[in-house]
Amino acid sequence: MDDIVLAHGELDCSRTKCASECRILMMKNTMASDAAAMLLAHRIRIDPTHEQRDYFARAAGTARRVWNWALAESQRQVAGGGKPNAMALRRQFNAIKYTDPAWLDADGNPWLRNIHRDAHAQPFVNLAKAWSRYFAQRRAGEKAHPPRFKKKGRCTDSFYLANDKFRLEDKIAILPKIGRVALREALRWPGRILGASVSREADQWFLSVQVAVPGNVARRCRSGNGIVGVDLGVSSAATFSGGEKIAAPRPLRGALRCLRIRSRRLSRKLESAKAAAGITGRIPKGTRLPVSKSQAKGALALARLQARIARVRRDFTHKLTTRLCRENQAVVIEDLSVKGMLANARLSRAIADVGFYEFRRQLLYKAPRYGTDIVLADRWYPSSKLCSHCSVRNATLALSERAWTCVACGAHHDRDVNAAINLQRLATGALAARTALPEASPAATPGTAAGTGLAGGGEVTPVRDEHGQQDGSGQEENGAHFCAHSC
Repeated sequence: MDDIVLAHGELDCSRTKCASECRILMMKNTMASDAAAMLLAHRIRIDPTHEQRDYFARAAGTARRVWNWALAESQRQVAGGGKPNAMALRRQFNAIKYTDPAWLDADGNPWLRNIHRDAHAQPFVNLAKAWSRYFAQRRAGEKAHPPRFKKKGRCTDSFYLANDKFRLEDKIAILPKIGRVALREALRWPGRILGASVSREADQWFLSVQVAVPGNVARRCRSGNGIVGVDLGVSSAATFSGGEKIAAPRPLRGALRCLRIRSRRLSRKLESAKAAAGITGRIPKGTRLPVSKSQAKGALALARLQARIARVRRDFTHKLTTRLCRENQAVVIEDLSVKGMLANARLSRAIADVGFYEFRRQLLYKAPRYGTDIVLADRWYPSSKLCSHCSVRNATLALSERAWTCVACGAHHDRDVNAAINLQRLATGALAARTALPEASPAATPGTAAGTGLAGGGEVTPVRDEHGQQDGSGQEENGAHFCAHSC
């Protein structure tokens, strides 16, 4: 499945304080000129031959091994009281990569000559960014984790390609060392290509191409100008202030039994391999057990199932976030502490199955394309406990109560819908200081007035006009339809 994975727009952040001691973070989209480029990435599935698959696996393994070598050397520098220097490490590696016995094959030949240099040059750049982020977090007093070693089978297999080392011709990518590779679709956008990476998901390979797309091409027209509050949950993935509830597909819950069966099968095969090697308990570090064909087949079946779970969840999130940005001028969500919520052992699996963080990430990168404002309500704002009619707070409301009646005005509330209405009122200025957004009209936000009945359960509609014609997944395919910035 192909999807958009990254986009950047100009965001102007400002904070206000509302009457009920709630702070909101206004992610206001600043519409730049049409000439301003927007960074987008198109992830395209590859149809490689057996020889090309073998090269991709070796290139990804090279990138992983170079990362581990550079990390070990940089850790020695940090242990000596210094700071790691990625460029110095790169020069040190270049001096030994064709002569050191550790980087030679059984015949004494440098096997790195068969792998394009970008695969073993980019890990130094990535490591420099990782160390910079680590030291910046320490200086800021935040919890910081240093870079970690990558283990085969436990990390994403990928490698980088510079923009001048490959080219695209319709549904063909011409890559260094291996030549022409078949793609499932052509590149979606015009613009300047900045780089690409090849990655693996189960037994499928993908080419992710980052493009600087002109602003007038990247930006889309909204189909509506509503203002909506969205309350994320487990029973319903999203509840809108208009009363509509979107049920989550919960792919993990649906595939959990099959996932457990395949995991146990693979575990038994691993135990058999350990017994054949005379190993009890943990496998000693540096020991590699022989992998039988049956074990490789079981590992592939498990990886395919996990990849399908991720694809179903990602497809649902893409459709929902695109719909929200396409139909509204402002979307209000809560600034949830997802990490803290996952600490709840009873709800962690259900929360992870919905994907709260991915929902917010996609909203933030899609909003600039549609000129949509994203409002983040403070995580301590009591959206569920405030009566949306009289603003009286129900301090005794428990998490298990899905409906409640206000003791002050007698209004009966669905917990999630009430929270979504309160979130929407933050953007329209009913509870917060007024912003640049207009007041929500009854036509734009139906179902928010007192006494209005709840709408029926909703479904996520396919994205039809995001960028030309589309397939059933809701992801864009190539098309000639472009929306002018002026519409």
